[in-house]
This record gives sequence, C-alpha cells and structure tokens, in this order.
Amino acid sequence: MSYRKEKQKSLLGINVNQLEKKELQKLSQSVLNAGMHGLCFSPYEEGQEPGDPISEAQIRKKIEIILPYTKWIRTFSCTEGNEQIPKIAKEYGLKTLVGVWLGDDNQVNENEIKGLIALSKAGFVDVAAVGNEVMYRGDLEEAELISFINHVKKEIPNIPVGYVDAYYEFSDRPKITEVCDVILANCYPYWEGCSLEYSLVYMKQMYQQALNAANGKKVIITETGWPSKGTSLEGAHPSYDNALRYFINAQKWSKEDAIEMFYFSSFDESWKVDAEGDVGAYWGLWDKDENLKF
Repeated sequence: MSYRKEKQKSLLGINVNQLEKKELQKLSQSVLNAGMHGLCFSPYEEGQEPGDPISEAQIRKKIEIILPYTKWIRTFSCTEGNEQIPKIAKEYGLKTLVGVWLGDDNQVNENEIKGLIALSKAGFVDVAAVGNEVMYRGDLEEAELISFINHVKKEIPNIPVGYVDAYYEFSDRPKITEVCDVILANCYPYWEGCSLEYSLVYMKQMYQQALNAANGKKVIITETGWPSKGTSLEGAHPSYDNALRYFINAQKWSKEDAIEMFYFSSFDESWKVDAEGDVGAYWGLWDKDENLKF
C-alpha cells in the first residue's frame, strides 16, 4: 500500500485527518472510554519538578483520574518519592512498567537500581526498565548500561527486564538488544519532523524496525504522543486538533493490531519546557490542572 493510500485510511473506516474539532472531541472521548493498554505517569503538580517532595495524596489523586481508562502505568524513577507509585498503583489493580532514571551520577544510579530491585522483590513490578534514553543522551557507556541490566536481571530473574530508548537504538546497539528480555521502544514521529498525515504509517515503520532488531523478543512501545501546543518541528505541527487525531489513530492501531503501547503522557507538565522547549509542556491527555483536554 502506498503512503498516500495509507494516510487516507483510518482504522475507523473514516479519514480522521479531515474531521472537525467537535467530531474529534467526540471520537477521542469514545476511544478513551474504550480503554488503553498503558499510560506514562508522572505525579508532579503544577510548579513542581523532579527532586521536589511527592506526597502519597497527590499520587492517589492522579491515579484515580486515569484509572478508568488504562490497564498499565509506566513510571520513570524509583527514588525521590516515585517509589510510592508502583505500590499505590497495585492497590488500584493496575499493572506496572517500573523504570529507573540512570544518568552520570553513580550514587543516584545505585539508589535507583536498589529501589527497583526492592520494589520488584516486593511484588510491585510487572516489567522492569533499566534506564530511559541513556544512550540517546550519552550519559553512560554501553558497557556500563549492560552491566546495570545484567545486575538487575540476576536479582529479579522472574520479571522481564528491558531498557527504554528510541526505536533505532536497538538496531544500532545489538549488544544492548541481546541482553534485554523485552524491547522497550520510544516511537515519536513528531520528534523526527513527520507531518501528522503520515505519522501513523511512520510509527508503524518505527515499530517494525524495533521488531526486526528484537529477533523474536516482545516489543513494547513505551512512549508515543503528539503535543497540543508549541513550536512546529519541520513538518510536524503541534495543535489541539492534531493531538486528538494522533491519539485516535495510535489507540485504534494499538487495539486492532494488539500493540502494547504506553501513551505519552497522562498530564501536561510545565517543567519540561527547560529540556524540550515550549512543546514540552503540552503532551498530556489532561492539562496541568488535571482537566481532560477533550
């Protein structure tokens, strides 16, 4: 099938790219109500950022908002209060993909790994993610990351262990791919400047590349999404309508082709503008005040 034919085809049998705002809102609500595989979850309130105290109450409040719509949540850290999230999620019956945030600070890395192992042994982890885009950022050497992954695998042999990074890293770094039990791939057509109309077929190609690299191992899309505001990146234009279109297409593909996908993200987070520019604050399905955007 050609790109042009593919982009005109919606998984709903209609062209989502041509729907007006009210139609998109109605359809998005219907897709959300039908439920998602997973959501990326961050507990920070407006005005907070990583390192600020995180209360149990704020975690519970945010989990209760997303609870009717998802089966899994994905977390990004096992320290600074984030270690509470998997425990609370399990109380609500959610499955957990629990991650550690690795960087260039050895003590922080050790604390994160210890936290993940403790949570896993206590029964709060369904899939363990050792690091997030560490290779992309260049924070560790490949051998260092592999050592961390092997250490965690040895400590929790009955839980699938993987590493999260951009889909192409698993083709480029076969040694990392080989040591992972499961391939955890981030797939963002937006960040590669892809226009909305071609974004679904491009994400499918990203997934297929990770699948080819995985050599039979399970591939999970650990992040994908589209910003609702901000500066355009080449042909990728953030907008309210485009964010809804991408959400609908991604979720319908996930459901119809049984793709395990964690959507990014649950809530808008203003602190992310420092690292990502103005679009960083607008990836959520809910806004910074916890109101559903559609």
